[in-house]
Amino acid sequence: MNRKNPEILKSRVDAEFLPFVRKPGRYIGGEINQTRKNPADCDVRVALAFPDVYEIGMSHTGLAIVYDLLNRDPGLACERVFAPWLDAEELMRKISLPLFTLESKAAVRDFDMLGFSLTNELCYTAFLNMIDLAGLPVRASQRTEAHPLIVVGGQIANCAEPLADFADLFFLGQAEEVLPEVIALYRQHKQQGHSKADFLLAAARQFDCLYVPSLYAVDYDGEELKSIRPKAAGVPARLENAVVEDFENASVPARPVVPFVEAVHDRISIEIMRGCPGRCRFCQASFCRRPIRYRSPDRILDIAKQQYAATGYDTISLLSLSTADYPHLEELIDKLTTYFAPRHVGLSVPSLRVQEQLQLLPKMVTAVRKSGLTIAVEAASPALRKMINKPISDEDLFAAVRAAYQAGFQKVKLYFMAGFPGETEADLAAVVDLSYRIAMLSREVRGRLASVNAAVSWLVPKPHTPFGWLGQASAEYFHRAKQVMIDRKRQLNARCVSLPFHHIECSVLESALARGDRRLGTVIESAWRAGAKFDLWDECFDITVWQKAFADNGMDLDACAQRAYTPGKVLPWSHLGGPKEDYLAEHYHEAMTNR
Repeated sequence: MNRKNPEILKSRVDAEFLPFVRKPGRYIGGEINQTRKNPADCDVRVALAFPDVYEIGMSHTGLAIVYDLLNRDPGLACERVFAPWLDAEELMRKISLPLFTLESKAAVRDFDMLGFSLTNELCYTAFLNMIDLAGLPVRASQRTEAHPLIVVGGQIANCAEPLADFADLFFLGQAEEVLPEVIALYRQHKQQGHSKADFLLAAARQFDCLYVPSLYAVDYDGEELKSIRPKAAGVPARLENAVVEDFENASVPARPVVPFVEAVHDRISIEIMRGCPGRCRFCQASFCRRPIRYRSPDRILDIAKQQYAATGYDTISLLSLSTADYPHLEELIDKLTTYFAPRHVGLSVPSLRVQEQLQLLPKMVTAVRKSGLTIAVEAASPALRKMINKPISDEDLFAAVRAAYQAGFQKVKLYFMAGFPGETEADLAAVVDLSYRIAMLSREVRGRLASVNAAVSWLVPKPHTPFGWLGQASAEYFHRAKQVMIDRKRQLNARCVSLPFHHIECSVLESALARGDRRLGTVIESAWRAGAKFDLWDECFDITVWQKAFADNGMDLDACAQRAYTPGKVLPWSHLGGPKEDYLAEHYHEAMTNR
């Protein structure tokens, strides 16, 4: 294992880099509440990486939790690093400046671990780009004892096979309780002079939430995946997600770092619940983040007070997969409003579902920002909602929106999805009809039309969901579906309804990558070497680069996206946590019966 102290690059960063980039605030560090230690004084050093720009990464709650958690260890230095934007990367490569951390401006290549939080398949090329910018070989097999361990956490760890050739270790599930134990094991092996391979084998044997791809053999039968099996005794055949049992007292930063550059979510963000009682059949998070756990209103209020005193933010956001399902929501909002309303601090309540509680919500939250109400409807027709297991009735939806208008909300944002099995043109046109009717409801309540934003995305079948066996609809279908909705809006002259559509080619790529096996690693590397990076950004995404990368490696992008799997067969994610297959199969067969 690496024993040298990290090279400090501060003088070079200050003189050769910061004066010449467009947003130096992304790279300077030194923010309020950052934790700064001398890496040379710590026996374990972790660079915590996020494969997107500073403003995005600083809004990620999971990264803030892990940063605070690791820095509670007095012998561990945890520092942050984000993906440099295009101008910064160009300069770094020109002057041979390696990727560095914000806190001490230390070279990332000299840390013990480089830990990534990956939340989406379109981050894969940014992940490789950051490893390369650090001066490290992107393939795990080419890295030596002198290089850091590359560790990947986040939702992507549950479908890790496409990145198996690049990461040393995947952490499945939630980190708060297990991660300190993993660090203790690493520290022990480092002190005893063991190799990285020794640590990885010991970690895989001790923790069933740690996936070490190099310890598994993969067999194929033509195009079909035949098996994924451990190569060493004591290594589990199936991984399980780490779960924080005591969510009430789980680690939370009392003093979150306040970014210098305005973050996407520039506010206090507090998880009030983990898990979701709903089982939308397309949603990976609802099936992988079980069981459901709640924080008490008093604990949430205490967190909010601490973070407000440490940051001065004027908005508190209540986070969960479905905030309206929090059982003490009215009590919580009363407590928060009583304390924070006199301090002119508002509440933001995202992730709402339509149910009886949501009808009451606008009346309860007098302090909630009333610029807009967001509701995930997903499908416009009751039949499709039943098929996807989204129990929303039009009656409840209209009652909720009416109550919101009466409470002062002026805009409504609706989330829809297209590409479901059995979907018809009538179902697609109904997206516009429903949105227009919701806009008209405002005229009944307030005497004028509301502005309704009906955002439409395209179904991406995800691992560990009942729809994971399905092939995605073709890009041609999505383009036709888009036109059906546009034509219906014109027929209704529904100027009060806007229809932003998600990038179709991005969804196709996401589907191809999400359910692939480790043979996709060569495709991802080829696309990155051809210039793909920041694929989540419209100005950077180029589908032709990916189409060529697939073709150069003997694959077809569209065929991979549309590939259907057979229940009972080995899947690339079968061994990577998540619900058991028989449970998902019940949902799958019920959905296919109801379509």
